[in-house]
Amino acid sequence: MRKVIFGGAISLDNFIARKDGAVDWLLWSKEVNQIMKDMWKNIDTIVMGRKTYEVAQKMGGGVEQPGVKTYVFSRTIKKRNSKKLTFIADDAAAFVRQLREEEGKDILVMGGGILAQALFEADLVDELGFNIQPILLGSGIPLFYEMSRQIDLELKEGRQLSKGCVYVTYKVKHV
Repeated sequence: MRKVIFGGAISLDNFIARKDGAVDWLLWSKEVNQIMKDMWKNIDTIVMGRKTYEVAQKMGGGVEQPGVKTYVFSRTIKKRNSKKLTFIADDAAAFVRQLREEEGKDILVMGGGILAQALFEADLVDELGFNIQPILLGSGIPLFYEMSRQIDLELKEGRQLSKGCVYVTYKVKHV
């Protein structure tokens, strides 16, 4: 069975972007680039919500990676599907559950607290990985939304990066 990994960058106070979707506060480094390069070796599928997709488009694209199929969950976007990009109007949890059973590499959930909430509620996320930024934004788009139950995690890795960032990965303890 394929692993579903939820990850990205986050402010210390649980935000993935400013209220307007801006991520100008993110700190990049050679270490972060290497972490991402290593991660892409094990991924062949990306799933994301409409809002994350739209922010990525405003920033110049970046959702279509070589050798990676991307699925965007939206009931409002009416674009043509391509070999690398498919828009899904169906239930996200049911779709990801089906993807998880198919042959392939790991599945990456990019951004999108609403999508993540649905996948956590359905017990479909296996691992989390975050680059925690040394900033308190005070407001913005939250990463984690309220859930109906507690999600227990087991620390896999925690390491200090340059510029005051901390990279952490957790395994989800499934119920």
